[in-house]
Amino acid sequence: MSRDLSGKVAIVTGSGRGIGLGIAKKLCEKGATIVISDVNEENAKAGVAAMEEMGGKAIYILADVSKYEQAENLVNTAIDKLGGLHILVNNAGINKDRMMHKMSVDDWNAVISVNLTGVFNCMRSAINYMREQEYGRIVNISSASYLNGNIGQANYAAAKAGVVALTRTCAKENGKKNITCNAIVPGFIDTEMTRGVPEKAWDIMVSKISMGRAGTPEDIGNMIAFLASDEAAYITQGIFEVGGGMVL
Repeated sequence: MSRDLSGKVAIVTGSGRGIGLGIAKKLCEKGATIVISDVNEENAKAGVAAMEEMGGKAIYILADVSKYEQAENLVNTAIDKLGGLHILVNNAGINKDRMMHKMSVDDWNAVISVNLTGVFNCMRSAINYMREQEYGRIVNISSASYLNGNIGQANYAAAKAGVVALTRTCAKENGKKNITCNAIVPGFIDTEMTRGVPEKAWDIMVSKISMGRAGTPEDIGNMIAFLASDEAAYITQGIFEVGGGMVL
């Protein structure tokens, strides 16, 4: 068995920057052909350029995964242009934080639509193709908030809990078709978004991490590259924390 992903096609949603880009880079490093998917064309193009700088092959397809037709087009276009689909990483997500008593219905619906329905849309679009070829690796990005909740994130926590349930259901339904489905729970990751937090807040977060540092997008990518490989062929329905021993 091998961690070589040569000959595999991987879609990574929300991969124009941040954790998604780090995931895409690791899959590319292992030999996969990458589909960068994002709502921002400038970021998507930059993502493709990053893969090409590594000597890899990549294309970009714009998609708002909260809309089923766009998720379906993402999958079908990837298959048409690249000849197949083997790996799907559902990373795209948004947050609209507000205490529940002040959260608008629109903010609730927006986060559920992208962070949960978007995962379903992409999985639903890919699963028949994967079942027919009797091969697939699906990895979904959840959050520690799925288990503990988080003040000001009722919508986000509910969506991420739904992602865990969706992951486990997918694994049970499709295991006999050689399709694995797992979820990652990232810890505090150093991205453009987290670098915007005040220094004091940063220090408090890092103080809760056993390893004494924030994680990197590539740390998440390493785990996903493993789960997408043949070495992980018997691992499914798993919920894996990648957080450096973070105490919540």
